[in-house]
Amino acid sequence: MKTRLAISALCATALLADVRLPALMGDHMLLQRQVPARIFGWADPGEQVTVQYRGQTVAATADEKGKWHVWLSPMEAASEGADLTIRGKNSMTLSDVLVGEVWVGSGQSNMQWTVKNSNNPGQEIAAANYPKMRLFQVTLTTQDTPQDDVKGKWMICTPENIPNFTAVGYFFSRSLHKKMNVPFGFIQSAWGGTPAQAWTSRKALHADASLFPILGEWNRVLERYPEASENYRKQIETWNANGKGGRAPAPPMGPGHSHTPAGLFNAMIHPLTPYTIKGVIWYQGESNASKIQAPLYRRLFETMILDWRRAWGQGEFPFLFVQLANFAKAGSPEDWVLVQEAQMQTLELRRTGMAVINDIGEAADIHPKNKQDVGERLALAARHIAYAEQLVYSGPRFRQATSDGAKMRVWFDSVGGGLKARGGGELKGFELAGPDGVFHPAEAKADGTTVVVSSPSVTAARKVRYAWASDPVCNLINTEGLPASVFRSE
Repeated sequence: MKTRLAISALCATALLADVRLPALMGDHMLLQRQVPARIFGWADPGEQVTVQYRGQTVAATADEKGKWHVWLSPMEAASEGADLTIRGKNSMTLSDVLVGEVWVGSGQSNMQWTVKNSNNPGQEIAAANYPKMRLFQVTLTTQDTPQDDVKGKWMICTPENIPNFTAVGYFFSRSLHKKMNVPFGFIQSAWGGTPAQAWTSRKALHADASLFPILGEWNRVLERYPEASENYRKQIETWNANGKGGRAPAPPMGPGHSHTPAGLFNAMIHPLTPYTIKGVIWYQGESNASKIQAPLYRRLFETMILDWRRAWGQGEFPFLFVQLANFAKAGSPEDWVLVQEAQMQTLELRRTGMAVINDIGEAADIHPKNKQDVGERLALAARHIAYAEQLVYSGPRFRQATSDGAKMRVWFDSVGGGLKARGGGELKGFELAGPDGVFHPAEAKADGTTVVVSSPSVTAARKVRYAWASDPVCNLINTEGLPASVFRSE
């Protein structure tokens, strides 16, 4: 008994004194190249901590809360793994640590969508043997207050590890890894069915009065929760009494739900923000395509992007996102289009980029299986915005429209080698309105870097719009094959 007590006391003392690391600091991790990279963790207040990696030795003292961090000087890409050692009252060694490019991927189900559920899963999984690519998958959780750690671990990209990883994140990473020939790390932090306000800090949400309607919706959810919870209890009792036939009743939204404003920021983003990254990719918006939230999505999305940039403290890092795909079964087609338009308007923020995918969605499925092209289009945007490569990375982007009697001429940026219809033939998806504001299907013809739009139903053209439907028939692309986004001239 005395021996057991002595061992317990010794273990308790060692635990108190141990330098501890967050989940992001582990074997096989990948550090961002060419900028100072932060290594961080916990120790006893006042404890001296030393970090050694690739010939560098840096030290820090834990603060009054036991937190410490050091900065490694900028390093070039390193494809051979090396040990990283942390010493305080104890010593820890992380093995096989690389240096390269680190990106974060977040959003809802289309970012969470796995490789095994995408196109050609057998072929893609079998070929996913990239030892210099590293993957980190954040465990799903929500919290009322900002957290300092997540659950997860770094994995080497292998056929065994890739099936349940984000498909968009993998195809994005693979494209850049092969193009740039440097190690590549990707941190997945996404949760299906979640709205953007769940991924935004409480401070940012409450600082903007225009977002109060969204917060008000959630307050009403909480007010109704006691009654909804009681109804759910009765439904479960009935379901059990009937032999559990059919699908189980769904629990109501309430405290701790993944829709809680700031809940996912607190649990799944805030703990990542000390980690040095290159940029973020984002695929979300479906859960904000509602009557109250769709008109506010631009303000909400811009607030979230700026909020993340402040939280990371790395300046205007690249933030690349996917515009919602075409989807015929959208609850409200107008709300769906308003979110798409809001996403396009968000490009006014510096160092943002958007992948348009209104040509590769699935009309009857909110989860298109073609995630390969999504990843490739995001990678094109990264090559220009993050890595300064001169290339056409976007489809035609609406600039302005000018009226010429019964016709309107539409001007575009990012026309590449010119404008044309995908697959040849006539341009589709354009509509024209006169002074009465009523839109009519229109004929459209490419004329250099512009499109001329006319309709026999409109004699005095005032407004033009394109792809204005949740599942539009539209085919404007540039010669590089990238599609144009939805737009309206007003």
